[in-house]
Amino acid sequence: MLWMKWKIVVDSLRGRRRRLPCSLWFLLLFAAGGLVLFIHQRDLSEMVQQQGPGVKLGSTPRQSRETLSTQDRERGKPDGYQDHRAAEGSLSSPIPPMQFPHFEASRQTATTGSREQDIGSLHVSKRQRKLLKTSPPINHTNKNVSSSSSSPSSSSSVSSSSPALGSFSPNILEARRKLMKEICAKYKSSISRTITRHHVKHLYVEDKYKLLYCQVPKAGCSNWKRTLMVLAGQAPNAQSIKHDTVHYGHHLKTLDNFDRQGIMHRLDTYTKVMFVREPLERMVSAYRDKFENPNNYYHSLFGKPIISKYRVNPSRAALKTGSGVTFKEFVQYLLDVHRPVGMDIHWEQVNQLCNPCLIDYDFIGKFENMEEESNFVLRLTGAPPNITLPNFKDRNPTDTRTSMQITQKYFSQVSMLERQRVYDFYYMDYLMFNYSKPFKDLY
Repeated sequence: MLWMKWKIVVDSLRGRRRRLPCSLWFLLLFAAGGLVLFIHQRDLSEMVQQQGPGVKLGSTPRQSRETLSTQDRERGKPDGYQDHRAAEGSLSSPIPPMQFPHFEASRQTATTGSREQDIGSLHVSKRQRKLLKTSPPINHTNKNVSSSSSSPSSSSSVSSSSPALGSFSPNILEARRKLMKEICAKYKSSISRTITRHHVKHLYVEDKYKLLYCQVPKAGCSNWKRTLMVLAGQAPNAQSIKHDTVHYGHHLKTLDNFDRQGIMHRLDTYTKVMFVREPLERMVSAYRDKFENPNNYYHSLFGKPIISKYRVNPSRAALKTGSGVTFKEFVQYLLDVHRPVGMDIHWEQVNQLCNPCLIDYDFIGKFENMEEESNFVLRLTGAPPNITLPNFKDRNPTDTRTSMQITQKYFSQVSMLERQRVYDFYYMDYLMFNYSKPFKDLY
């Protein structure tokens, strides 16, 4: 009897051991399947983060087919434009938005005023995800003529010694410089590192306060030249200096007037400053100034060939005077790789005017915050506190300043394709100087 009970117990235990492996295998398979799915989703998300517009997974980034400028064509530079860098892990100091109304970053809609992108934003667009990885830094040497210029008075020391002015701080300055260096390292690393007179011809020199200013037309350059003249003691105040005196009086020296030793010494020891503006807004401002107002020089030199090539059945008067160039005709000229007349400084890309991938600028200012940032750099150079940047508009003073709303109205006159191509034309400026897309339908 006892033996029978013991047999029943043993048989029951054997049955359990037979069922146990089945349930164990089921749990193991379920766990393995979950792990594989988790790894697959992570790999897929990383691939999507690296995905750029116009790029298939695993393919190379899209390159713009627009020719950057006449200079680029002559030097044989690649004109590909890459996606905009924005990631909180790539910059140690995030750049806050400029002083504009609130924007909904996640929708990437057209803005009422162009702003500097928030690199630390939680909403990162597809174009920005392309540049999440950190680029290797550019190593500059100071005493080699064939290397890019780097000033010892870099903003790393500025950030530790200079107080913040209003909402602008040295952290923003350092973040801008770091972003520009990384863009240069990614997309301009193949250019020659030799600095020639051509590269510094737009840098104005103020020796007393050891200041180099790269002029960018339509980004406050007239008032900055006035300020340089006041710093040099050539005028008691900026308001007394006329427009023609500023631009045609030859009161200021450009860096290309010095010998090679003088050029390199100033690049190594002076504070180097540039101010930039939203590229399409700057381009519209240049068009309005040169073609919508009386200007014999630009109407004759640019207006005549533009009207002759792009206008159907132009009148004799238009061909004779060059007046009345439409915005659409101006856009056609700008995008034409076989332009009837060359480029002009007023609508040339800023990265071509100031060569920031060769010259290590200590200060990159924004036109959208001109007064505050200009006063910051003036105090930085030791200028007297009574010298500030003027903000008056002496040329065509009755005209409304070009804003993003005005820019959008002008670009409504051209096709979506032309708008995209103009954006591509200035794309490297958008990358380097951290401006967001001005229109929601751009890619």
